[in-house]
Amino acid sequence: MTGYRRVLAIPGMAPLLGISLLARTAITAAVMALTMYVVLGLRMSYAAAGGVAAAMTLGVALGGPLLGRVMDARGPRFVLLVTVPAQMAFWLGVPMLPYGTLLGAALVSGLLMVPVQLVTRQAIAAMTAPGQRRAAFALEAVQGELSYMVGPPIVILIAARASPDVVAWGVGAAIVAGGVGIALLDPPLRAGDEVDAGPVTRPRRRQWLGRGMLAALVMAFGTTMLLAGTDLAIVATLEKAGQVSWAALVVAVYGVASIAGGLAYGALPRSPPTWVLLGLLGLATVPAALASDWPWLCVAVTGAGLLAAPTLSAVAHTVSGLAPAGARGEATGLQSSASSAGFALGAPVVGVAIDASVPGGGFTAAGLAGLAAALTGWLLAGGTSGRSTRDDPGRAGVAARDPCRTATGPDARGTDT
Repeated sequence: MTGYRRVLAIPGMAPLLGISLLARTAITAAVMALTMYVVLGLRMSYAAAGGVAAAMTLGVALGGPLLGRVMDARGPRFVLLVTVPAQMAFWLGVPMLPYGTLLGAALVSGLLMVPVQLVTRQAIAAMTAPGQRRAAFALEAVQGELSYMVGPPIVILIAARASPDVVAWGVGAAIVAGGVGIALLDPPLRAGDEVDAGPVTRPRRRQWLGRGMLAALVMAFGTTMLLAGTDLAIVATLEKAGQVSWAALVVAVYGVASIAGGLAYGALPRSPPTWVLLGLLGLATVPAALASDWPWLCVAVTGAGLLAAPTLSAVAHTVSGLAPAGARGEATGLQSSASSAGFALGAPVVGVAIDASVPGGGFTAAGLAGLAAALTGWLLAGGTSGRSTRDDPGRAGVAARDPCRTATGPDARGTDT
């Protein structure tokens, strides 16, 4: 735990992670809040609610790279000055919007979502030394698991006991508070040596969006596709067993295992390449197809859960290491878009597999999707059997500064995933 204490001792890191957790929890709950409003407030179908959720998800996926590019050029405060008022206006207006208007407004809200992950991941890369980065990104991945475990259940509970209007206002208030808090902190997005080097020019996209970065983006997509598919497979398996009420417990077990795995991963001195972690996650997911009731399903998902947060952390660490300073926001935005696309497609793809076979087939489909993404990432990264340059803290930083150069020499700005 010494590594985590050192990370949290970095000036500004603990407040940043705390405010980020608040905002991410609210953002994670935003789709559920809109679902509850459409179903309970407008008295419409879950299909209609899914349309609003899809519109916001699409907006987030499209907006990530755009906001990241603006952030690279104008800084985080400028982006927050635009996105925070946009979120305030949207969530205050939700209870007054008819369905058609809400559909369009949700898309715009997604496009202008407060870029919490973009700022947090860039700040982690800027504020930490190379040896601290794995622990810092592990904390960021654990933060994501906590937000997923806490946000949606709270929304469901409050919507059942109060009203969907109150839920919408509460979620909006938390998102706005998180954006304002990050603006006040104004964390650095460039490391000290990058600041000392003078103004950063924007590199051409083809200079940094090479095979290594594409591999990382494919693995980001594959990881979240696997996770979304796993959630659906859990529900389908327990519904067939007549135990769907236990789904929340199984998902909670998965989340706790993921948090434990993420904390253990962050404490390691070295780790396997990202494609290895994702491949192991895919392999560990498949055996859950054999579980037929909730106790065995809890056991089966524990192994996969232990690898979930480490894989997410490794992807974020890899992207931050490969992105040059002048394009780090756009690269992080592309990672966010790839992850959003994986979440959006995971459930439908796995749903087709469940309909065509048995509920347990969903785990097989999700695991195979992860394996396919891992294999694709391995091939794009060069198909090497050993650790790639981005997996070595002494070499990945060179590629990050000059993506057209072969990473062969030592550099203090490297990564270790």
